[in-house]
Amino acid sequence: MISKQTIDKIFSTIRVEEIVGEYVQLKRAGSNYKGLSPFHDEKTPSFVVSASKQIWKDFSTGKGGTAISFLMEIENFTYPEALRHAAKKYGIEIEEDQKDFSEEAKNAQSERDLLYKIHEIANDFYQNFLWEVEEGKAIGLSYFKERELRDDIIRKFQLGYSPEKKNAFTEFALEKGYSKEILEKSGLSIFPENSPAGIDRFRERVIFPIHSFSGRVLGFGARILKNNVKTAKYLNSPETEIYHKSNVLYGLNQSKQAISRKNVCLLVEGYMDVISLHMSGIENVVASSGTSLTTEQIKLIKRLTENVTILFDGDNAGIKASFRSIDMLLTEGMNIRVMLFPDGDDPDSFARKHPQEYVEKFIENEAMDFIDFKAEILFREIGDDPIKRAEAIRDIVKSVSFVQNALKREVYLKQVSTKFGLSEQSLFNELDVQKQITQNQTQHIQQRETHKPAKLEVVPKQSELEIDSVQFNILHQENKLIDTMLMFGDMVLQRKNDAHEQYEVTVIEEILHHFEEEGYEFQIETNKKIIQNIKEGIEHDELRAGNFFITLMDEDITSKVADALMIPDELSDWSTRNIFPPNLGDHIADEVEANILIHKYYYIHFLIKKVTAELEEYRDTDTEKYFESIKKIMMLNQFSIKLVDKLGWSPITKI
Repeated sequence: MISKQTIDKIFSTIRVEEIVGEYVQLKRAGSNYKGLSPFHDEKTPSFVVSASKQIWKDFSTGKGGTAISFLMEIENFTYPEALRHAAKKYGIEIEEDQKDFSEEAKNAQSERDLLYKIHEIANDFYQNFLWEVEEGKAIGLSYFKERELRDDIIRKFQLGYSPEKKNAFTEFALEKGYSKEILEKSGLSIFPENSPAGIDRFRERVIFPIHSFSGRVLGFGARILKNNVKTAKYLNSPETEIYHKSNVLYGLNQSKQAISRKNVCLLVEGYMDVISLHMSGIENVVASSGTSLTTEQIKLIKRLTENVTILFDGDNAGIKASFRSIDMLLTEGMNIRVMLFPDGDDPDSFARKHPQEYVEKFIENEAMDFIDFKAEILFREIGDDPIKRAEAIRDIVKSVSFVQNALKREVYLKQVSTKFGLSEQSLFNELDVQKQITQNQTQHIQQRETHKPAKLEVVPKQSELEIDSVQFNILHQENKLIDTMLMFGDMVLQRKNDAHEQYEVTVIEEILHHFEEEGYEFQIETNKKIIQNIKEGIEHDELRAGNFFITLMDEDITSKVADALMIPDELSDWSTRNIFPPNLGDHIADEVEANILIHKYYYIHFLIKKVTAELEEYRDTDTEKYFESIKKIMMLNQFSIKLVDKLGWSPITKI
């Protein structure tokens, strides 16, 4: 188990804006950062990161917390995995509590954890074989050297080699204690029927590890080097619990910072295209890894930038098939440019022929928007055929119909109008037709996918749907006071006692005294844990407010803290509109006093409801208790009236 000292060091070192910034394109908004939610499709940013508070909040889904909880959400890490990932990023050495380690090691890991681990083992095995074993150096390393790759680039992309021996890795993994089942499920080994020995899937191939956004190895791509073997030239890992090729972009882990910094992503086809561009100094590049571009892959790019430049081979026969990718990118709100390399060149060969500055300028100058690109491709073989010309223009307008922003659509149509000498009205008419066709196709697909036999649902009775307003109010006010303790707990209030003598008290102490005075029993489990921690702190002369709870190994609490410290107003920068609302905490003394009184009021009505429920039980069984309960209700009602007066509420005031 990771030691408390290491956890403290991790939290004191990491920066939430840096961790989140690797996954979300953040823009400065006042003292905070804003971006589009990575957990929910949206067009208006509702995701806020506070660098000063070191927390994040996604107002579209309600999620929030620390940098560590963000990693847990986005990468599906466990708490220790998220800590280890952050420690590795910031160069923090992990210290283990040995007394807990052996017990932890004995616990069975989930299949998912084992899949990650076996891929890590395989990655180390292939790399070690490439660099340390004669066969690997003579075949694998020689191949990469022939492709003019430098050592630092080979290591950066963790390239490797799988030996000729048919079960070299399988045997290695079994000796390390990994089971046949996990090797088979990972796709790294194949176990034929009636054969006790396994076979390495990638034997005798150079290896390209495929990483997740955060750098975990999910699977492998492998290329065979022999030309006389009747087998697939490229071989990829099969789909597993951790690897879904439609959700992964090759090179994204190595390229994400450059993409975010340059605010544009270069999209290529193959592994070597990515690697060669990196070697030439152009790092904002990813590959779709031999699969058609998917919506999930586009969303990965959109976390970092909305600008994509697609790089094609000059003689690529599949360029027309790429039109679908353009339409998908437009649907997701991306800005697209396309570039064709000269005949005979691809990104790999072109990057190796020319220096970085030349390649960058070539891409910048030669890339065209999707309208010019489609026109160039479609009009190559049309000649003067008016019917084919009309079909080509219709195809271009169809792509414009996928653009979500109305202003952009109009600009693109004006461009088409100017380029082809057509009236804007005819193009807008065609646009309406194409939008209707697309909408009908989408509805047809949705209906086909959702057309299932209706399920008989039990509708709850009206009484089961009614909200208990008394319970709601007491829970709401309980949360409000807990939030105040988390946000302003260590602030000092100036108060006067009954003798009009002035004294000082912290927000935590005043609210805690109120709860204890009323003998209030907390209703919400997370609040119980927070209060327990606060009381333990006071016993050690320590005031535990929001920042203390950030580092606790309890994601319910850290999420609660994020809710308390990050309010919806963080989404707006009012100063840009010359509106300057009062700062949070400007009137904290009055707010604390009022909120305590309101909690007393709701707690009294909570008790009245409770005692009233007991009346029916006592009516026929215990007359004395029955009348005592009536007196108690009358007394509580009197307290309630006094509180209404003190709060200055009118009889019709509603909270």
